[in-house]
Amino acid sequence: MKSRRINFKTLVPIVKMLFKTYKVRCFIVVLCLIVSAISTIASSVFIKQITDIIEKALNLASYQNGYELFEYIKPDLLNTIFAMIAVYAVGIISSITYTQIMAVIGQGFLCKIRVEMFNKMESLPVKYFDRHQHGDIMSHYTNDVDALRQFVCQSLPQCVSTILSMIFAITIMLTYSLWLFLIVFVGAIAMLFVTSHVGGNSAKYFMKMQISTGKVEGFIEEMMQGSKVVKVFSHEEEAKKDFDLINDQLYDDSRKAQHFSNILMPILGNIGNIQYSLISIIGVLLYVFNLTNVSILGVSAMTMSIIITFLPMSKQFTQSVANISQQVSMIAMAMAGTQRILDLLAEEEEKDEGYVTLVNAKEEENKLIETVERTGVWAWKEPSADGFKYTKLTGDILLKDVDFGYTQEKIVLHNVNIYANPGQKIAFVGATGAGKTTITNLINRFYDIQKGQILYDGIDITKIKKNDLRRSLGIVLQDTNLFTGTVMDNIRYGRLDATDEDVYQAAKIANAYDFITRLPDGFNTMLTGDGANLSQGQRQLISIARAACADAPVMILDEATSSIDTRTEALVQRGTDQLMSGRTVFIIAHRLSTVQNSDCIMVLDHGRIIERGSHASLIAQKGTYYQLYTGAFELE
Repeated sequence: MKSRRINFKTLVPIVKMLFKTYKVRCFIVVLCLIVSAISTIASSVFIKQITDIIEKALNLASYQNGYELFEYIKPDLLNTIFAMIAVYAVGIISSITYTQIMAVIGQGFLCKIRVEMFNKMESLPVKYFDRHQHGDIMSHYTNDVDALRQFVCQSLPQCVSTILSMIFAITIMLTYSLWLFLIVFVGAIAMLFVTSHVGGNSAKYFMKMQISTGKVEGFIEEMMQGSKVVKVFSHEEEAKKDFDLINDQLYDDSRKAQHFSNILMPILGNIGNIQYSLISIIGVLLYVFNLTNVSILGVSAMTMSIIITFLPMSKQFTQSVANISQQVSMIAMAMAGTQRILDLLAEEEEKDEGYVTLVNAKEEENKLIETVERTGVWAWKEPSADGFKYTKLTGDILLKDVDFGYTQEKIVLHNVNIYANPGQKIAFVGATGAGKTTITNLINRFYDIQKGQILYDGIDITKIKKNDLRRSLGIVLQDTNLFTGTVMDNIRYGRLDATDEDVYQAAKIANAYDFITRLPDGFNTMLTGDGANLSQGQRQLISIARAACADAPVMILDEATSSIDTRTEALVQRGTDQLMSGRTVFIIAHRLSTVQNSDCIMVLDHGRIIERGSHASLIAQKGTYYQLYTGAFELE
């Protein structure tokens, strides 16, 4: 991923997106937060008013008992109490309102983020998934999104509410006493200093913890997928050691993050206690010695009501600073998670500058006419000066002087020339790493070539829209992938408009029909866990049936029968012969018996085509293919 320094600016795009998505609701939330903050700080104001009422009454006259005093102050006291109840009631309603709205906003926003992430992921090139652990990608949808949830639903409204409370508290404290506020100000500076250093270290390790968590999940996902391989090669102890290394790193990052996070609050709490004591002492001294009290309203004498009001207000101010400091860890995790999410969303999408599309067509008077219904005839639709030019899809594929490397520094295919005429079967033979699968990946445009040209029916494939190009190619991969759903859903995956009869016919072509009908619910049998309830051979047969159902004009069989026994292979071979009839087919196989009837066999070695011809002609040459066929050489 692209590396960017993690800082508070990371959260700005997320906050902007949040307010842009929910303008009205966010406005209501901010309004409710303001009201809630005012109602919270109002308690100190009411305490001062009540104290002033009592103090004023005591100074005006002497009373024989408390009842007479109460009767004197009763009207003002009740008015103040009722006002206090009203303000608190409004504050409670505001708090309930904004928490309920934030619940909707938070979950809705996260839903939107997940959709954007998934849409982005679907638009990324294959090379992205080749270079990133799948477990680490999954961590974006779990840990990173959860960290963002805590920020949006908890930390953000908490911080906004606390900041508003602090602003109102500062304003009121300045109104009451500048001297006492200076004590609070010095205490706040000390708290910010501690938060900056201790909280900064906590944030740093929380960020590292988020990244380490992704690595751990990536490793676990990798080990789960390869559990059989681990056991077959008795690699359990080595796997444990590898896991211990990355798990220890996660432990170390988590321990340090929690260490700094846990010592932050006690330090801030004690600074607040010292501040509280100083306000009490200095306030009482100002009152007892009748020293002048300065505020933004002017100069006056210190009163007991100011001291009584200032003490809880300073405590509340200290608690506000502590609340923000307490959110540092969550904000740090949100920053790390947001950074990773933004990195994913910023990944370069698969480029597609093609403008030639694939359409259904029919032939009338030697002319192609575009149709909506499926006719079995396909045509390339290319814009032209007269409107559109239609070229019939025949499956004529040409690779001309192609050089390719996964990186610019290391070229893996050298000067590859392949001529596949319509209806021909082209086979690739060679050792692992010779470049067989790479060639088919280039035809699909999973990767783009560095040099040369690939033509499809005379059209450069860079001019063809990638979706249309791939729609014209049916593929059976060596590694099968089945999805959660019924057998019928999986076969219909490549052609959603296929009828049930089309699915049955595709299963018969692949010789999968008999075993499918013997499953508990036949074609409606539910598959889960990549078809874990089927054998490897059965999964491969369904994969072949899926390609048959797609009924694409060009087929690519990449070790399609590698997981099928010899007897089943003979049955599948007859089915695939029917499937391949009239189509251009590219076959990759280690079993040379599966490629003997190919029109052209190409032998690759280190990215170069060293031999080409039919089975008979290559045997007659007595070269590399002959030695492979007779067993003098073996494919690695």
